[in-house]
Amino acid sequence: MKRDAIEFLRNWKHKPSRKPLVIRGARQVGKSWLARLFSREAFENSVEINFENEPDAASFFTYADPAETVRLLQVRYNTEIRPGHTLLFLDQIQSAPAIFAKLRYFYEKLPALHVMAAGSLLDFILEDHAFSMPVGRIEYLHLGPMSFQEFLSACSQSGLLKFLKTYSINDDLPAEIHYRLVDLLKKYFAIGGMPESQSVFTARQDIVDPIFWTTC
Repeated sequence: MKRDAIEFLRNWKHKPSRKPLVIRGARQVGKSWLARLFSREAFENSVEINFENEPDAASFFTYADPAETVRLLQVRYNTEIRPGHTLLFLDQIQSAPAIFAKLRYFYEKLPALHVMAAGSLLDFILEDHAFSMPVGRIEYLHLGPMSFQEFLSACSQSGLLKFLKTYSINDDLPAEIHYRLVDLLKKYFAIGGMPESQSVFTARQDIVDPIFWTTC
């Protein structure tokens, strides 16, 4: 699945004033998938910590010196963490909300290391936070469900996608193209924007397949 947000991440990687990035959004919109795709594309290696599955890993972030955190993570995960070459990905950060306060130290003391976090329902989690938010020291990306354009890309409709990107409201719209777009739009409305449901549909091309609805 291609997500347009990958362009945002590519630009983020090379920003001179880059800050730790937090990907926000509802569950199952593909936050973790996008981060992993980006890590494979843009970095030599990555270290992924899932605080939902590894709650004890939060103890490595109690230090004000991020270099000490990195040293311990290298031991824990038996891999090298090299600024500029490694992505540190903190997944399910809503399960360890106090980590938010520690992200400031990476920006202030270890800015060369690419740090990315992802979490769901963060607005609710952070509303009652008992720590100082690192205002101005982290940045956010909101990831929503897949758009109709992303759906067309997933369906290998590159021709229609290119047509829409160059189409103007004053241009003629051939009937056949109109009917094809309406047909795909109806499927998009029926399937929804969750990446998993779209992935199942594009693999099977059948919205009445019981396996599709079970997966959704």
